[in-house]
Amino acid sequence: MALAKITETDILRQIRARLQWDKWLVIRHQQGLGCHKGLSDLTALKNGQTVYIEVKKPGGRQSDVQKDFQADIEAHGGVYVLAKSVDDVEFLCEGGLFSV
Repeated sequence: MALAKITETDILRQIRARLQWDKWLVIRHQQGLGCHKGLSDLTALKNGQTVYIEVKKPGGRQSDVQKDFQADIEAHGGVYVLAKSVDDVEFLCEGGLFSV
């Protein structure tokens, strides 16, 4: 019996659920007309911390505009996470970015 392949949406839902369980406010972004090009899939906020999270399935790659968005966020002191599984954001639930 073949295993079902995990989708990007599955990973996004797992990440959102894990962060919400740890009391993060998680905002899901949809690309559309007028949206900032390359905007991350999720923004998570807790205790004054803001994290932009781009979700990719294993083997998935960022587009050039997503890489540009990441560079802009990091150039302004922001935190950007490229997550291919819920494990990639687990550190946020184990103390976050810095002690508060």
